Amino acid sequence: METTEMDRLISEHIVAEMVGSAHKAVAMYTDDIEHDVVGFPGGPARDKAGAQAFYERLIRDFHTEKMTPTHSYYGSDFCVMEHECIGTVTGNFLGAEGNNRRVVFRLLHVWEFRDHRISRENVWLDGGSIIAQLTAPSPEN
Repeated sequence: METTEMDRLISEHIVAEMVGSAHKAVAMYTDDIEHDVVGFPGGPARDKAGAQAFYERLIRDFHTEKMTPTHSYYGSDFCVMEHECIGTVTGNFLGAEGNNRRVVFRLLHVWEFRDHRISRENVWLDGGSIIAQLTAPSPEN
């Protein structure tokens, strides 16, 4: 698969997440997608329905404002991409209440592709940084 096609699928996925559409976020997945956000409750999803349930919860609890790629590495059927993510935690995220706090953190995506679709999405995020930002004293105090 060409890197331009990988980038297109990744971009469409991230844009759908940012606009709050769980259905569109999983539209470019294979039916047997392996969707694994390491450390999130429920473990890896192994189909579109499971991945969509994850995105419905994520969209409810976290508003992704910006997802900026910082490094990308490509193979014939995969892409490893580091992002800086900025968003607002509106619900509970990684066990901490967000209280509408804005967070900035790094995350690493490992994407695999098959049949012009995303067949695997593995996400590693800097949970320590997120929790530190969510539990820090409020600037008003």
